[in-house]
Amino acid sequence: QKIINENENVMVCCGRMGPMCIPVYEIMEELEEERPEVKFYSMAFDSPESGVIRNAPECRGFMGLPFTMYYKSGKVAKATTSIQNMQQITSNLDQFLS
Repeated sequence: QKIINENENVMVCCGRMGPMCIPVYEIMEELEEERPEVKFYSMAFDSPESGVIRNAPECRGFMGLPFTMYYKSGKVAKATTSIQNMQQITSNLDQFLS
């Protein structure tokens, strides 16, 4: 919650170390240098701190990991479920966090 409140643009990926999540984590790492205006943060789906993502109304009904949240000025701008590719992620960043 602190990271979300202290940064204007935040992308949080909440998942596990599995085949649907690892590609998203790798894309986030790649984008960190290209997009210094965005704070990229990953968290383990089963950790207590990830309750803020798991229990968010925007994630209700989500089935596939990871859950990914895009925050603009502390508010949810977009929420997605399951694996995403580079184009989908950069499109969301451009549309919701620019």
